[in-house]
Amino acid sequence: MGGQRRKLSRGELRGGRAQSRGAAGDPAAQKKELLRRMRERAEQRAGTERGE
Repeated sequence: MGGQRRKLSRGELRGGRAQSRGAAGDPAAQKKELLRRMRERAEQRAGTERGE
């Protein structure tokens, strides 16, 4: 189920350091990427419903 949580400093809690795992530090860029992925998934679903 759950694992151990990594301890965060005050600066990290407030977004001082860039996130690990290659995530972009810019919230606008993160949102743009999320919307792009959502659109791709929606297009794939629409294609499978039409039988393509």
